[in-house]
Amino acid sequence: MSTASDTQNLLPAAPLSAEAKATLSGLDQVRGIRDGSLPLAPMHELMNMRLTEVEDGLVVFTASPEEKHYNPGGTVHGAFSAAMLDSAMGLSVLTKLGAGVGHTTLEFKVNLVRPMSAQIGEVRCEGRVVHCGRNIATAEGRLLTSEGKIIAHGNTTCMIFPAAKTSNNRQNS
Repeated sequence: MSTASDTQNLLPAAPLSAEAKATLSGLDQVRGIRDGSLPLAPMHELMNMRLTEVEDGLVVFTASPEEKHYNPGGTVHGAFSAAMLDSAMGLSVLTKLGAGVGHTTLEFKVNLVRPMSAQIGEVRCEGRVVHCGRNIATAEGRLLTSEGKIIAHGNTTCMIFPAAKTSNNRQNS
């Protein structure tokens, strides 16, 4: 299993460059984020998320919620769980895609089954691909306490954008 190195987050948070998306497979993009050779997304930095594991069809983030993530009721806002699940599930889909192929979330559903507070400590979010076709991919995710208790789970449907054809591809079609 591949895990994060100590170099993650040395680069300032930023979206991936067009060059990285065009030349690297999705798996290599996500590995680059994990290893620190590519930047962490600004949203992941905002949410204190750390990309810790990457395999073909699997992505794991960890994070420690803080009081700044609280809702008015005094618990961690559901958007924290939703952001972690959306990120893990979406990047798990990206690991299945080739260079130049994009994707976006069409829909996702989250089931919140346990509240969180800042005292919960580090949580783990796993995203796994269920199906990856030419146009549509689905994935599922689980957000867990350090003891393995489920906090939330969800699923997503992503639309896949095929790689743009180059003039060479059009001539050979």
